[in-house]
Amino acid sequence: MITVFTPSFADEANTNAQNLTVKEIVSRLPPDRFRVILLGHATPDPRISARENTEILPITQHGNALRWLTRVLLSKVDVYFFPRLGPLDAFFMFLRRSLKLPVALVTYIVMALNEIPVEPAMENSIRDGDLVFGNSRFVSQTIHERFGVSAGTIYDGVNRQFFHPPANRRPVGSKLTVLYAGSLQARKRVNIVIAEAAKRPDIEFRLAGKGEEENKCRALVNELKCHNVTFLGHISQEGLADEMRRADVFLFPSVLEGHPQVLGQAAATGLPAVAMNFYRPDFIVNGETGYLVESENEISHRLGLLLSDIDLRSKMSAAAVKHAAHFDWGKVAKDWEMAFVEAVSKRRKKPHSQPTDTIEHRDG
Repeated sequence: MITVFTPSFADEANTNAQNLTVKEIVSRLPPDRFRVILLGHATPDPRISARENTEILPITQHGNALRWLTRVLLSKVDVYFFPRLGPLDAFFMFLRRSLKLPVALVTYIVMALNEIPVEPAMENSIRDGDLVFGNSRFVSQTIHERFGVSAGTIYDGVNRQFFHPPANRRPVGSKLTVLYAGSLQARKRVNIVIAEAAKRPDIEFRLAGKGEEENKCRALVNELKCHNVTFLGHISQEGLADEMRRADVFLFPSVLEGHPQVLGQAAATGLPAVAMNFYRPDFIVNGETGYLVESENEISHRLGLLLSDIDLRSKMSAAAVKHAAHFDWGKVAKDWEMAFVEAVSKRRKKPHSQPTDTIEHRDG
């Protein structure tokens, strides 16, 4: 039995991308082989609460990091998975080094590191990790280029129970819809989606998500007199899947990303996507399942191509569904099973007086 701790939340309503990832992994780990400890603040995901050999550490008003750390140390944890940048992680990393704890560190990086500042805590988790992974080939490449650490790739998966193609094709002649899904932050460049809506008043644009830029986005909609833009706010995974099945094109102009799960989810529902090529997402095959573009002008051009050609949309839709099958959560969870076993074996074979190196691992 391998005991895995992750400083991630099991809450059903928590849709933070990193917590969504962990919930999907944990719910699929065999309980007869893996005991899992994670955190909780509200009602847990029912798959997690029903899982045997699972412990959820509650959050309280004060002293959480120390209480959680004590519980982790007393539980004889084998793997510390997906470290973050909080005080709990800092305390654990310090004790692991100073006390030479025989706990394998499995680091998962979900943001390309080529153009962003990296905090010391993240750098330590990369350099000290027994195994290090990125969530796309490009993310893994940036880890190696920046720190000289060899990183494998395990993708974020797609829950195809929710994200699947529509049962029936949209009626010919129905109003076309462009969907954006993601937080409303400056780096997501939702203003570009709104600008495209202003150019295409006969197309419906739907924006799923919330964030600090929402007021600015609403002001821009009013300024440009866009009557074809709908703010959906925060929606559940099931709700997002329904929106994707009702849409015709997914538009995602963000330039600072890791490997956005929404691109894989869009592909699984058969939704052709237009996204930026700066972070080289593997969820899109350029020219086959959608378009990866280099500029705002190309966004507008490629979006126009898709909206004007139903045959092109149908062709890309079918290809996207086929491509998304490579990212099924069942397959991804198997990769994590092997990674945890490998990390524990590697940690036990090496002296604990020195941090271990990472090795190449499988591509998802």
